[in-house]
Amino acid sequence: MTILEAIILGIIQGATEFLPVSSSGHSVLIPDVFNLTPPSLNAVAIAHLGTLLAVLIYFFTDIWNIAVGVLVGLRDRNPMGTTESRLGWFIVVGSIPAAILGLTLEDYFEEIFASPAIAAGFLLVTAALLVVGERMLSGEKDLSKMSWYDAIFIGVFQALALFPGISRSGSTIVGSLIRGLDRETAARFSFLLGIPAILGAGLLSVIDLIGAPGLADQIVPFAVVFVVSAVSGYGCIHFLLQWVKQRSLIPFAVYCVAFSLIYLIFWVVLA
Repeated sequence: MTILEAIILGIIQGATEFLPVSSSGHSVLIPDVFNLTPPSLNAVAIAHLGTLLAVLIYFFTDIWNIAVGVLVGLRDRNPMGTTESRLGWFIVVGSIPAAILGLTLEDYFEEIFASPAIAAGFLLVTAALLVVGERMLSGEKDLSKMSWYDAIFIGVFQALALFPGISRSGSTIVGSLIRGLDRETAARFSFLLGIPAILGAGLLSVIDLIGAPGLADQIVPFAVVFVVSAVSGYGCIHFLLQWVKQRSLIPFAVYCVAFSLIYLIFWVVLA
C-alpha cells in the first residue's frame, strides 16, 4: 500500500463511517467502480481502529459520565436513577438487535457483501430512509425522556445497517426521529449507540492484526491510515452533529441516489 492509497482509505473510512452515506457500501463499491484492488484486511482493521479512536475522543465526557452513572446506579441499587445510567442501559439494549441479527445471519451477510450491485441497491434504501427521516416533524424528546421502547426501536433500525449500503448513522437517526427525539439528540444518540459496534469491530481488528504477516513492512502506511481515519472521522462527527441541528438530510439522500444509480447504470451497460 502506498502513502496515497493509505490517505484515500483513511479519508473514505473516517468520513463514511459517520456520515449517513454507508461506509460498507463505499467499501464495496469504490474498489469496483475504479477497478482498484480492495484494501487488505489489515489496512481496513487499522482504519477501523482510527475511527474508534475518533468516536472515543469526541464523546469521552459522555462515555465517562455514562460509565460513572451506571456504576453508581448499580452500587445504589437504583440502575435507572439518573439520565446517564439510563442511557448506558439503553445503549446496551439498543445494541442487542444488531448483535442477534449479525450472529444469526453471519454467512448470509458475508455472501451479499461480495455483490456490489446489492450494495448499490441498498444505497437507495438509505436514501429512502433519509427522506422519511426528513419528513418527520422534529420531536421534543431529549435523552432524559427516552424510554426502553425507544432504545429497542432505534436498535432495530441500527440492525438494518448490517446490509451493505445501508448507513448505520442514517438509519439510527431516522429511527430516533420517528420516536420523537429532537434532531440534535437523534444524532448524538446515534453516535453513542454506535460505540459498542465500532468497539467490537475494533477489537476484532486487533485480533486479526496479531501475528499478521507483513505487518512490520507496512508500518508507515498503516500509521497514515490510522491517523487520517481518526482525524477525518472526528471532523465528520462534529460536522454531522452541527448539520442536523438546522439543516436537511436530503443532500445525503441525493448523494446516495446519484452514487447508486451511476453504479447501477454502468453495471447494466457493462454486464
